[in-house]
Amino acid sequence: MSNRRNFFKAAGAVALGASAVSRVGAASLPEAVYQSSPAMQPLLVPNTGRPYNPVATLNGWSLPWRMNNGVKEFHLVAEPVVREMAPGMKANLWGYNGSSPGPTIEVVEGDRVRIFVTNKLPEHTTVHWHGILLPTGMDGVGGLTQPHIQPGKTFVYEFTLLRSGTHMYHPHADEMTQMAMGMMGMFIIHPKDQRQMRVDRDFVFLLASYDIEPGAATPKTAEMTDFNLWTWNSRVFPGIDPLVARAGERVRVRVGNLTMTNHPIHMHGPHFVVTGTDGGWVPPSARWPEVTTDVAVGQMRAFEFDAVAGDWAIHCHKSHHTMNAMGHDVPNMIGVDHRGVAERIARLVPDYMVMGDKGMAEMGSMEMPLPDNTLPMMTGTGPFGPMEMGGMFSVVKVRGDLKPGDYKDPGPYTHPPGTVAYEYAGQVQQPTRAPAPKADGKTVNVRKPTGGHSQH
Repeated sequence: MSNRRNFFKAAGAVALGASAVSRVGAASLPEAVYQSSPAMQPLLVPNTGRPYNPVATLNGWSLPWRMNNGVKEFHLVAEPVVREMAPGMKANLWGYNGSSPGPTIEVVEGDRVRIFVTNKLPEHTTVHWHGILLPTGMDGVGGLTQPHIQPGKTFVYEFTLLRSGTHMYHPHADEMTQMAMGMMGMFIIHPKDQRQMRVDRDFVFLLASYDIEPGAATPKTAEMTDFNLWTWNSRVFPGIDPLVARAGERVRVRVGNLTMTNHPIHMHGPHFVVTGTDGGWVPPSARWPEVTTDVAVGQMRAFEFDAVAGDWAIHCHKSHHTMNAMGHDVPNMIGVDHRGVAERIARLVPDYMVMGDKGMAEMGSMEMPLPDNTLPMMTGTGPFGPMEMGGMFSVVKVRGDLKPGDYKDPGPYTHPPGTVAYEYAGQVQQPTRAPAPKADGKTVNVRKPTGGHSQH
């Protein structure tokens, strides 16, 4: 019982938990800062409160605060927003302070925070502080631990942060709709000792999935399994910021997953170690080298590596998660002879193109007419040609000549001579092969099942 009493004493529990703000209190609300740009904003270096080493939010920003008698005060505004997912496509989402995901909240272990939440949505909401140790009345579960925040109302959450780590915030009210519309954000608690878990660069992003039909702009919120846009911070490739670092720097990447499925996050190049989970930091004795870490639904992971010069792909290793809006019922046409049929179709549809008989790589270089507000399924161009990517894909760009704190895209990597794969120009002998049996009426033809991607 003594531990429980000490916890609530330290956390400063309020008897009624999250509560509405009176008219007098509303007059003293901290400013609600707004930001709608999809570009990564400058790091928020603290000028008040405890010092910390700030994070870099991909395609995002960190929420400023004010100090009020030793308490850090933040103001979140839940509201409809418009988010550019990549150049050429915008989505009607819900978020916080002009963006989806909402701004990253950065605090320090031991800080006391007071977070005002104003609801400008057409329905009630709450905010759950995912993974943070706090009094139950501040946990943000509508109907269970607090009244819902009705439209037009402002509530206050107040608690003391007892341990450092990587966390998230999101609604715990009409979750199916509100999270499917993009309501989420990262909550980073830095160690009070700046030397603990120190890195040179610290990147954060959230995984989210959407079902937005080609030509549309608003997600289908009733979808549970068959999503067609897989995003980092509500952006898809080629709209996701690169992770830029200087060679030799220690780099941390923090990932939170609020989709409906797990994501094996794979990084090319240097090996990394998982240093943080939902429950806090992993002791050095419990770490092991990896190149892929699986982030399950509702989990957070932090991993670290020493930067090596180059352009290193980083992506979800589920292949359909590195594609943009796709048709799930397209049959496999590899090996199908279109001759004759294609000519007859072209007489009826002059712009008809044969596709898929040799694979889907041609999609990466074709300029096909698309509905308005729709991205190509496979896109992106690198220094050697089409990259044929989309969705959850970016690049860790490491250079030896970057200045500390420089996060600008340095452009393509200049490979040292003799370090790029090249075409063999010599004679290639044909291998001797055993004769293959001829197909007959009993030969089985195998094709992928259709019906979406449920249970993946």
